[in-house]
Amino acid sequence: MPRPLILASGSLGRRELMKLHGYTFEVKPSNIPEITEARYGDCRQYVGELAWLKAQATANTVDDGIVIAADTVGWHNGRVIGKPDDEADARRILKQLAGTTHELWTGVCLWLRPGDKQLAWQELSRVRMKDFTAEELDGYIATNRWVGASGAYSIQMPHDPYLEVVEGTISNVIGLPMESLAKALDWLEASVR
Repeated sequence: MPRPLILASGSLGRRELMKLHGYTFEVKPSNIPEITEARYGDCRQYVGELAWLKAQATANTVDDGIVIAADTVGWHNGRVIGKPDDEADARRILKQLAGTTHELWTGVCLWLRPGDKQLAWQELSRVRMKDFTAEELDGYIATNRWVGASGAYSIQMPHDPYLEVVEGTISNVIGLPMESLAKALDWLEASVR
């Protein structure tokens, strides 16, 4: 019998992906404060470290199960593009990304309880954002899809009018790479039988 799954995230996008792929899970957000700069200018290390910290915080509250933690950020011109503080910040971020291709990194950490076996990886996608007209930008801001979203956007499935995934997967852009997650969960379950 598979172990219980615990999603260490309050992200609605991650919850929807898990449901869409048929997983039964409990939600226990880690609620750790997120740093806003990548140490050593390395986004891959940044998301990996945050995912591990989120997994650890939630694993400390779980007796039995597999904790799934993830962190996703945009990376553009050598800087983390995090979640906007407010509408003005969202507008600034979207103007910066408009008409460009940027990286989007997700770090994932699975933490098995009991036993504290961990499996972690980072995944890259490249996303092209179209150039917004002033009216399109105003319309996008009015949708509030930027609230709580890294890069000030949340991609829409199956086709987004403003965003195109040019490398990687749309699930990674949403915040949880489901294709590699399925393989990792299978491997972790098999390794403890």
